[in-house]
Amino acid sequence: MSVKIRLQRHGRKGKPFYWIVAADARSKRDGRSLEKLGTYNPNTNPATIDLDIDGAVKWLQNGAQPTDTARAILSYKGALLKNHLAGGVKKGALTEEQAEAKFQAWLEEKASKVSEKEGKIAKAKEDEKAKKLSAEKEINESRKAAAEEAENEAIKAEADAKAAAEAAAKAEEAVEDEGPKTIDEVAEQAKEEEK
Repeated sequence: MSVKIRLQRHGRKGKPFYWIVAADARSKRDGRSLEKLGTYNPNTNPATIDLDIDGAVKWLQNGAQPTDTARAILSYKGALLKNHLAGGVKKGALTEEQAEAKFQAWLEEKASKVSEKEGKIAKAKEDEKAKKLSAEKEINESRKAAAEEAENEAIKAEADAKAAAEAAAKAEEAVEDEGPKTIDEVAEQAKEEEK
């Protein structure tokens, strides 16, 4: 019986969530498995991986073959390195303590890289949020300026209309004050204007 370390899909449509399992190579993708080794959630950034490293190393030493994606996950979490170091201990190239020290140093380095990536992602999100906020403030300022300009235009138009109405009223009063003119008066005024 050949054993594969592979992913078993769970989760809803469009939101996959995987179990990392050791299963018979002949069983279905989501079928019966021999042992659950961990979980993999690609929906988060960075992806969330929980893995039983010792269990994965045990299966690797017993001849289980990981699929390509499972190999990448095992490498990312250090299970392949631990398997390699365990092989060195078996051959006598390393002691158990040296192998564990190398593995812990690798884990610390990996943890610092992951936290650095998380920091970059958080900073990028903050920068994007600040950019959106400044753009929104700009839009609000332009809207406010346009509203003030429209209000000033309305006030000016109202004042002009009021002034025109007053001028028309004065003109009417002036015409009424002069009173009716006779034909002779109009003729005399026209002669004076010709001169």
